[in-house]
Amino acid sequence: MEDHSKEFVTQEETGEVAPSEQVEGRVEAEMKRIEGSAREAVGQGILDKEVEREGRKLKEEGERELDEQRDTNK
Repeated sequence: MEDHSKEFVTQEETGEVAPSEQVEGRVEAEMKRIEGSAREAVGQGILDKEVEREGRKLKEEGERELDEQRDTNK
């Protein structure tokens, strides 16, 4: 049986991010965006400007991370 290991290049060697890691980053960013939207809505409902502001900040951070993920994967 011949050794064909020299014919293959690993993701580690190329510096390529594994697809599972790419998805994980997008999922975390999306969850952050969703949680931020929920906090913002709760803040509006209970008339708490601080909670609303924190939610908006978290949502915007999640959206930025999603944009970065999309740009990285192009």
